[in-house]
Amino acid sequence: MSRIGIKPVAITDGATVEITPIQITVKGSLGELEVAIPHGIKITQKEDKLFVERMSDAKQYRALHGTVRALLQNAITGVTKGFEKKLELVGIGYRAAVEGEDLILQVGFTHPVKVTAPAGITTKVEKNVITISGRDKHRVGQFSAEIRAIRKPEPYKGKGIRYQGEIVRMKQGKAAAKASG
Repeated sequence: MSRIGIKPVAITDGATVEITPIQITVKGSLGELEVAIPHGIKITQKEDKLFVERMSDAKQYRALHGTVRALLQNAITGVTKGFEKKLELVGIGYRAAVEGEDLILQVGFTHPVKVTAPAGITTKVEKNVITISGRDKHRVGQFSAEIRAIRKPEPYKGKGIRYQGEIVRMKQGKAAAKASG
């Protein structure tokens, strides 16, 4: 049995769920999300809980059991609380600004980099911290990864865009390596 898949998903206050044979629609204060139900997975609702069941113990259904349950939990959390990722800018002259739906980054290139946020994602900048928030966990994470990929933290000085709390492993420079060898 899937350890995650057998746990019921609690429907929190403020969220409503509509179940059809092919998808589940979750509505809340932050909007609406849809989760597709793959063949072989059955969702049932009892009072304020959702139960995910699989039709057989075939490998493909076992793989989907926990995944579908996690997607449902993320949808309910997303429409009630939302998700948020924070990125830090580290480096002299590195800065960011928000202009409408666009995020303008100045991260050591000869030109500013303009990134347009996808629908349902909001960006906010305070000093050297970029906050990305939205109701869809996948989109928030993907957009954060795309921004980080513009200027990944480099291992010699640590400059770049990193997740808040991320630890960058630093390397020794040439002079330090030469002096010790």
